[in-house]
Amino acid sequence: MTVRSVEAVWPGEWVTSRLGVRLVDGERPVGAGLASMVGLAVRRNPRRAHLLVSAVLGKHVPTDPRLVYGSGLLLGELVRARLRDEVTSVPSGSFKDALAGVPGAAAALRDALREPRPAVDAVVLGYAETATALGHSVADALGGAYYLHSTRRPVRGFATYGGFEEEHSHATSHLLLPSDPAALDRDVPVVLVDDELSTGQTVLNTIEALHALRPRRHYVLAALVDLRGESDRARVDELAARLGTRIDAVSLAGGRVELPTGVLEKGTQIVSELSAASASEVEDGAFGVARVRLDWPRGVPDGGRHGFLPEHRTALEKDLPRMADAVAAELGDGASRVLVLGFEELMYAPLRLAEALADASPGLDVRYSTTTRSPVLAVDDPGYAIRTRLAFPAHDDPADGPGERYAYNVAPAAGRPPFDRIVFVVDDVGDTQGLTDGLLARLRALAPVVVVTVPSHGGDR
Repeated sequence: MTVRSVEAVWPGEWVTSRLGVRLVDGERPVGAGLASMVGLAVRRNPRRAHLLVSAVLGKHVPTDPRLVYGSGLLLGELVRARLRDEVTSVPSGSFKDALAGVPGAAAALRDALREPRPAVDAVVLGYAETATALGHSVADALGGAYYLHSTRRPVRGFATYGGFEEEHSHATSHLLLPSDPAALDRDVPVVLVDDELSTGQTVLNTIEALHALRPRRHYVLAALVDLRGESDRARVDELAARLGTRIDAVSLAGGRVELPTGVLEKGTQIVSELSAASASEVEDGAFGVARVRLDWPRGVPDGGRHGFLPEHRTALEKDLPRMADAVAAELGDGASRVLVLGFEELMYAPLRLAEALADASPGLDVRYSTTTRSPVLAVDDPGYAIRTRLAFPAHDDPADGPGERYAYNVAPAAGRPPFDRIVFVVDDVGDTQGLTDGLLARLRALAPVVVVTVPSHGGDR
């Protein structure tokens, strides 16, 4: 069985040496330091020069899906402890071993965290696009939670419950589109999940918007990494006092990012100098494309865009082995290194399929990541977190108009083994001719592609 190799070079050294960005360790609630959780890259964004690239999120870096899901469940355990005012009893060594790629450690961590626990009622909100599966995993860990993620895709027939802005994002508008607003509009704790807390302003905006609609007594902020400073934390306390509520925060690792003077100008200059060479030159064509009919379980949403209930998870998990077997049968003989690639906000369904595929096929090295709207500079250097970039046109008729989309670290970097199969999981809204002519043409140049289309819950309303 192939396991994740340990990087000889921290995938943030390139940015540290050229931009002067430094990570400083803080709290280690589960034993992992900040640098083991993230690498660094340079954004193509004049509002923020650097990007923290998570080693466990499964967005920009192809990752063992059991580590991705286990990390989300672990964060959920910290949330559970805070909601119940209990002490967390998760052994720190298991997570550190999983991060280090110790054989079997990621699956063991995931399995330990899936042991039955008392269900906790809460509303869990995940942020699009990066934290849609992370938030869903936190909700899974709580057992009794209602899950909803924000979206940038307006859907006909669904009224907007609320909206808010993300301060440093290149695309700021978030919508909440629950199919059943009553499931959201309850006086139970609200858990807000993102991959990182930088200043915390986005979650404060969310709490203010939600509290104005329905006051709640308890909010929990949950993130993989918490980078807030003292003034940021003070703003949370001030908001809690003003609203007359309780606001807690949990994370897998804490610390801070130190930014030198002029970092935005330096970042812009680096992007300008290196952009021409950063795109991976991949010709279209070569390998074939196959399609798998999954028979997605009836009544189960494809994710949390319109809400996801515990009974939905039960039904999905019953059918996951069957669906993974259907995908495995289409991979053919000779498959050894397989990427399951999700589609922007559609992260949870591909994650669980990838996890089930890895469990059912111990001879396969299965990795998981997703496409993204986020423009990031690619530099093929071991000390840089985004080594290759595929660019392609949006293929789901986005409400904000056509634009470029990206898949990072899918094309092989120098000295790294390629994927010999790629499974692309997309909802039916994104399964268009634009997909065939764009992303699929790029992926077909790298390896045989298997397309898995899931029904978009509410897409036909």
